[in-house]
Amino acid sequence: MTFAQAVTERTLRLNTRLCVGLDPRLDAYHDPEHLRRHTLDVLEAAAPYAACVKPQLAFYEALGLPGFQILEEVCSAARTLGLPVLLDGKRGDIGSTAAAYARGWLTGRHAGDALTVNPFLGFQTVRPFLDVAQANDGAIFVLVKTSNPDQADLQGNGVSEKVAAWVAQTNDETPEPQYGPVGAVVGATHPTELATYRALMPRALLLLPGLGAQGAAPQDLQAAFHPGGTGALASASRAVQYADGLSVTASREAARALRDGLNSALD
Repeated sequence: MTFAQAVTERTLRLNTRLCVGLDPRLDAYHDPEHLRRHTLDVLEAAAPYAACVKPQLAFYEALGLPGFQILEEVCSAARTLGLPVLLDGKRGDIGSTAAAYARGWLTGRHAGDALTVNPFLGFQTVRPFLDVAQANDGAIFVLVKTSNPDQADLQGNGVSEKVAAWVAQTNDETPEPQYGPVGAVVGATHPTELATYRALMPRALLLLPGLGAQGAAPQDLQAAFHPGGTGALASASRAVQYADGLSVTASREAARALRDGLNSALD
């Protein structure tokens, strides 16, 4: 089963479109072991309400070797729970370096089933990531229209639309019946543009970051989904992991509420 198929199957079976981000900030904990325990507890608590999990690599890299060990545990626990893993690394480079990044983050025990990729060095630099992802039934999520307020500095003037056209063309080259191996990051903070990007990339899974702490709300996101509620993942990180300090119960209830809010919006 490919990443896209696994996410779609879980979406329909559990009736959830929520992607739970795990961004463990060291300053919230006593030490790395405290961080590890809480992150794994939040993962287990939120799993029943999640279509996939999205660890942000920066927070694990910042811990050095212990961070990579924690990430490996997070990936292992997610797979035990049946959760597809989407690593948020926004990697991008040229030639053999891109291929090394792809092997590093899309193969092995610490790797994801999917990875976010930065296309702004040129579309050929994305190919090594796509090749490794496809070889492992995975996926990549290309930055198209990110959630940060200053994204227009580089993503305006038709640039995002050009990237979206490449995503659509590349997915059309694959034989998969529904969603292709190239997903797209489109910020949930751009609700009036979601219909445009959905139409531009009909066979792409859309990752919608910005739900919760960045201000996006479930009712803003209907246009990103296909009929039946498939085709997109709304991502929330701080709104789940730190819903009320370090309360795991609050994290569980936040994940449930976000899942229910997305379902209500689609209804």
